[in-house]
Amino acid sequence: MPVYEYLCQDCGKRFSVHVSYSDYGKVTIRCTACQSQNIMRRIGRIPIGHSEEERLQRITDPEQMEALENDPVALGSILRKMKDQIGEEIAPEFDEVVNRLKKGQTPEEIEKMIPDIGGSDSGKSEVF
Repeated sequence: MPVYEYLCQDCGKRFSVHVSYSDYGKVTIRCTACQSQNIMRRIGRIPIGHSEEERLQRITDPEQMEALENDPVALGSILRKMKDQIGEEIAPEFDEVVNRLKKGQTPEEIEKMIPDIGGSDSGKSEVF
């Protein structure tokens, strides 16, 4: 059953009402707060689907990435979103790094605290 959004012109309350297509325009809608019939229908947001590639491109926008250089909390949030968008299994160390970033630790601090994270052959960490 569709949900219609309204705004009461008397009290200013916004509210939603479930009305079947067959009943729309036939039933009297009243404000849920003051019972007024002086209401206006609102047009709600329309969800727009995006491909996985489009979602990842939005997340990895170069302008956004530059702003993350000195903000470990925001970097952690972006990495978490990227993981969610990818939807694949990632090494458990990834979650550890993201959790530490979200607590405000810098990538440099994390590398010092977990020197073997990344497991490169050269012995140097490649997490970041």
